[in-house]
Amino acid sequence: MCGAVRYEVDAPLELAGYCHCTRCQRRTGGSASVSARVAPGSFRIGRGEQDVKVFRPDDGFAKAFCSLCGSALYSQNPDKPEIITVRMGTFDTDPGIRPAYRQYVAYAAAWEPLPDDDLPRHPERRPQ
Repeated sequence: MCGAVRYEVDAPLELAGYCHCTRCQRRTGGSASVSARVAPGSFRIGRGEQDVKVFRPDDGFAKAFCSLCGSALYSQNPDKPEIITVRMGTFDTDPGIRPAYRQYVAYAAAWEPLPDDDLPRHPERRPQ
């Protein structure tokens, strides 16, 4: 949001989707987060790495954010650090991919019904 952190993705994104878990709701302040998985080795921070802070929950992916403005940037698998998902709202241009699924819909916010978008819905985590 503030521009202090800049990243690059130098390969096509692999997959994108919505997460409706309560952690994503609380992290974003919305009903879901939408992220895109990058190809292993294709993500790098070009500027502002010192401004990136990470929240590491006991279970789940680490959540990286800008320490200056609080903007959510990406998540990283703690067991397989090459697995990174970038928050789609942080792209400067069209990322060339669209969300293809909804996961953790069993926890979807009651105040915002899921849209009729024909995307596959998974009550828990999307099968790998």
